[in-house]
Amino acid sequence: MIFAIIGVGVVVYGIFYTISTSLSDCDLQLKIYEYFGKSPRRLKGKVVFITGASSGIGEHLAYSLAKHNVKLVLAARRNEELQRVKRKCIELSNQQLEDKDVLVLVLDVTDLESHKKHFDHAVRHFGHVDILVNNAGRSQRALWENIDMKVDKQMFELNVFGVINLTRLAISHFNKTGGGHVAVVSSLAGVIGVPYSGTYTGTKYAIHGYFNSLRNEKMGKNISVSLICPGPTFTNFLQESFTEKDGVKYDKTTQPTDRRMTAQRCGDLSAIALANKLGESWMGLFPLMPFTYISVYFPIIFNTALKLVGPEIMFKLRDSKKVELTEVHVV
Repeated sequence: MIFAIIGVGVVVYGIFYTISTSLSDCDLQLKIYEYFGKSPRRLKGKVVFITGASSGIGEHLAYSLAKHNVKLVLAARRNEELQRVKRKCIELSNQQLEDKDVLVLVLDVTDLESHKKHFDHAVRHFGHVDILVNNAGRSQRALWENIDMKVDKQMFELNVFGVINLTRLAISHFNKTGGGHVAVVSSLAGVIGVPYSGTYTGTKYAIHGYFNSLRNEKMGKNISVSLICPGPTFTNFLQESFTEKDGVKYDKTTQPTDRRMTAQRCGDLSAIALANKLGESWMGLFPLMPFTYISVYFPIIFNTALKLVGPEIMFKLRDSKKVELTEVHVV
């Protein structure tokens, strides 16, 4: 009898979660913390190092933090774009941030040998780093069986090896300073096996494995680990996405009619996740939240439904259109 009651309770709890998230653009925990948790204001004066800060989610996370006078290290490959983001950050802080409070670093995440030089530069400039946000990365659109192994290697170098190498430098620094916080902008593709993005999904699952291991290893040692998992967002990610062929970009653009979260909303939610040191956060427009919950908590139902409707439905939810993998751009 007791097991029947527990079983019913679990089912009711799952249904409540699924229904409640249908009305939200993020998971229930993050939504609760948005209203009742700590504000990003608590990060005022902290030093946050953001990779991929020249555009998209990284850019708008920087803006969200700048509004609360957070000191920033903006890292990416494009200096002109980083300088533009820096000026905007200072403006959004109502001039509370000075030029010295926003450091620009021209950094290629795949150049592992340069990581220590750049991280040490940030530490010398500010005296320390409090939070590292690994945001740099690229997506993919490709048929699984056609993917060139060169593409697999390139994507793992960018989305995984660059992330863990920089994070190891940060963890060593946090061990010396008494603590810190590391975050990764992952993806819902790290939670669900997304079709037509085999390597990308593989890199995100690898990231979740690495950082869940890190979190458990550093439990109780004043080092926090956050996985931030956005769904489709209005950025230039489609243009820059890998395909199945080496040197070929997907080269598509998002449309105003697409169902995507704005990069600013994603940045704001990410700032809340950082302020509250949330372990894992999901975000995306309906129906992605209930879709994700069902896939995680009711996998039999999810897999049965996917067999009925076909994997193309996931592509359409993701890109707001039918599967298009034949039109690519050679660079």
